[in-house]
This record gives sequence, structure tokens and C-alpha cells, in this order.
Amino acid sequence: MGTWLSLLPFLAVVAAAAVSGAVFMPGDWYASLNKPGWTPPDWLFPPAWTVLYVMIAVAGWLIWSTNGAGLALVMWALNLVFNALWSWLMFGRHRIGLALADAMAMLITIVGFILLARSLNPTAALLFLPYLGWVIFATALNFEILQRNPSAA
Repeated sequence: MGTWLSLLPFLAVVAAAAVSGAVFMPGDWYASLNKPGWTPPDWLFPPAWTVLYVMIAVAGWLIWSTNGAGLALVMWALNLVFNALWSWLMFGRHRIGLALADAMAMLITIVGFILLARSLNPTAALLFLPYLGWVIFATALNFEILQRNPSAA
């Protein structure tokens, strides 16, 4: 039971990063943008991110539990910073181009985490694969929205 309790701080840190997505919601500005037909419906984002955030927390916790995982944990934490910044940049500041740059930084840190974690704790690396897929999709969507709305960038 004590080992499972050490997961709580990881869940809390990830929840703190997730607050950005709850504070900076898409709103009318986002609704007014020209978006591709493959844009997911707004209702899909909260359940998808909830699952991803739990997986992110567990992956970080698994790496923390592994000796010699310092750089992987740094990559994990850096990714959370970029993750928290994206909603603020996109929905809070309406800076589509900066949000895209942030999404690319998220991709770099996700891939970095996976590469560093795979030999330390393969489960932690695997837990980041759905997150990688989602962020690849979100980055492509961000790029497409930027292309369709150059004056809103």
C-alpha cells in the first residue's frame, strides 16, 4: 500500500498541469476558426485527456521508482511544462503559431522520454505511446488550423 501512495504526488503534479486545459477552454474564439473536417468534437477532449493524464502520471511514477532514471524523469517533467503551456498559448493567448511550436516541443520531450524510459522501465515507455499518438494528431490539427487561419495566428 505504501508504494501505491507514492503515486499520489505524480497524480497531483499531472493534475496541476491539466488545470491549464480546464482554465483555458476553447470558447467562442476557437469555435469561430476555420477547422478541418477531421477536428474531433469538443466533448471528446476531456475523457481522452483524463485517460492520457493518468497514463502520464503512472509512467512518471514508474520511472521515479527506477534507479538511475534521472534524465528520463527530467524529460517527463519538462514535457508537463510544455503540456500545461499549450492550452494557455492556444486558448488563453490565441497564439496558434506559438501553440504549434509548443506542441513540437511536447513531441520532442515525449519521444525523448520514451527513448530514455524503454530500457529502464518498458511499461513506462509503452504508457507514453498513446500520448505520442494523440499529440501527433493534435500537432497536425494545430498546424492545419494555423494554415487555415493565418490572420488569427
